[in-house]
Amino acid sequence: MVEFIDTELHSISIHFVGNKLQEEELSLSDKDLSLESGIRELLKNYFTKFFKELPIHRFHHESNLSFNETFVYAREIFEEPEKLHFNSVKLARHLFEKSDHPNIKNGEFYVVYFEQVYVGDEICDAIGLFKSENKDTFIRVYPENNHYQIESDQGININKLDKGCMIYNIDQENGFRVHVIDHTNKNNEAQYWSYKFLKLKPVEDNYYHTQNYLMMCRDFAMDAFPNSSKAEKLSLANDTEKFFKEQDLFDKVSYQEKVLQEPEIIQAFEDYKSEYLQNREVEIVDEFDVSPAAVKKLKRVFKSVIKLDKNFHIYVHGNRDLIKRGFDEESGMNFYQVFYKEES
Repeated sequence: MVEFIDTELHSISIHFVGNKLQEEELSLSDKDLSLESGIRELLKNYFTKFFKELPIHRFHHESNLSFNETFVYAREIFEEPEKLHFNSVKLARHLFEKSDHPNIKNGEFYVVYFEQVYVGDEICDAIGLFKSENKDTFIRVYPENNHYQIESDQGININKLDKGCMIYNIDQENGFRVHVIDHTNKNNEAQYWSYKFLKLKPVEDNYYHTQNYLMMCRDFAMDAFPNSSKAEKLSLANDTEKFFKEQDLFDKVSYQEKVLQEPEIIQAFEDYKSEYLQNREVEIVDEFDVSPAAVKKLKRVFKSVIKLDKNFHIYVHGNRDLIKRGFDEESGMNFYQVFYKEES
């Protein structure tokens, strides 16, 4: 858990990073930014409010961590915070060199130094790297003489953060502890922020294991039984989510006994898991402390709705035996039967 209650924004530098492939410019500031206290506090809240509960990553490199440029520049900033602007120029140039995909948008690049961040039981400084790629239109109304004027302008919405990275000055020898956000590029070919510029690797903690196992179980429920109805698939997925919510410690045997239950489903799960591990670069362990933050974060992937044409939505939250699927030969249409005791 990370807290920014007593955190202070110490210094900030801003540059403009274009798309190198599109022959856009890299525009570097000649000094860091001087801020009034009001805007300083506003920016601190804007930059930090998205980093409460996220999976932990670390910098890495295939051969040696010293070859990871972002890690090296971050380490130099922590060693000499007064040289933040000097190293922010290096970081901007590094980001520009990695901006070589046609889907990458240009934008302002911020390098920020924060003091007094609470990371669990530790207090440390942190470096924030942020990039704003999308602009919103704002309307400004203001008085002029005895009437009002109205005009529009383009600016950054402080309730949205396109790209962000928070580097905590903890565990330097293993690549620091890092949180990362990328809300703009979801396609593999465009994920340059996390994998090319930052070059991060997940830390294999309880959040990581909970996330991986939940996603595998969800995919198993939705993909392993193509002849099952959507209601049956959603019911199994919902039973899985409920199991994780109720457990402090996950172990595979308990999950199979309480959720999967039937021997043929358990065997199908084992077969699916073996294939899953062969096809994906993830670590799956069969016993770990469940991370409530990971379960909460992944709730959105456990969608419990069946959409029937454009007429009806059925939300499935519980007993799979109370909803049955059939086919009406007279109308030539599918139907669901839903059994219940009370209507509200």
